[in-house]
Amino acid sequence: MEGRDPGLKVAVTVSQVVSPATPADSFTKPQTGQRFVAVQVMLTNQGQAVYSDSPTNGACLIDAEGQQYRASIIANVREGQSFGGSATINTGDSRKGVIVFEVPETAKPAKFQFALNSGLADQKGEWELSTT
Repeated sequence: MEGRDPGLKVAVTVSQVVSPATPADSFTKPQTGQRFVAVQVMLTNQGQAVYSDSPTNGACLIDAEGQQYRASIIANVREGQSFGGSATINTGDSRKGVIVFEVPETAKPAKFQFALNSGLADQKGEWELSTT
């Protein structure tokens, strides 16, 4: 995927979807009637510019009914390490992390959308999901 800055190019790989995802501690729980869904992604900088952004800002989860959900910034789950708010990736380097969404219990995750530059880049990626 290409970003707004010249030379910003990042390969995005969705490797796993966990639904429901388990809260990492007793302090962070989904609201009543909700559950966490974790999408694990690998970001690999293939461009000439350093990638420095908050991956959660550019991520959306879409359910089978077409409802869109933004990433939960404060949720941590046992199924993977979050990006911790931001990621800085030099050329040729990679980072793996989970992006967590809080969705209704009845929602069926169907698609994951992602864009660089906190979602402002023109190029948007979309992946069909299958949950574990």
